[in-house]
Amino acid sequence: MDKVEHIGIAVKNIGESNKLFAKLLGVEPYKMEEVASEGVRTSFFQSGPNKVELLEATTLDSPIAKFLDRKGEGIHHIAFAVEDIKSEIQRLKKEGFKVLNETPKKGADNKLVAFLHPKGTNGVLVELCQEIKEE
Repeated sequence: MDKVEHIGIAVKNIGESNKLFAKLLGVEPYKMEEVASEGVRTSFFQSGPNKVELLEATTLDSPIAKFLDRKGEGIHHIAFAVEDIKSEIQRLKKEGFKVLNETPKKGADNKLVAFLHPKGTNGVLVELCQEIKEE
């Protein structure tokens, strides 16, 4: 894994949370988008070399909605940048980690993503991110 790509934070109201994080970080979000397949609306903040992703549920049965019901607002996941997500998934499976989606899927911010089950990572949902390269 190359670096921490971003930290994802589940929020109830992305509009209000965008205002809060803009004040906190001193910058406006550089991107907002909806990932309909995941039932989520996201916004991204760049603060120096670090990125923060805010996630708001758009459907009642989405993973973010379920997370908010169980735990409330707060850190949802930590994402790591990888060069080759498919080989990283295979490496982590061999190491005994449970991969939630063995085939990477398109996520927000022009990334292919896959997740590791938090039961195998001390309760932390881990996301692997690979930049989608134009060919």
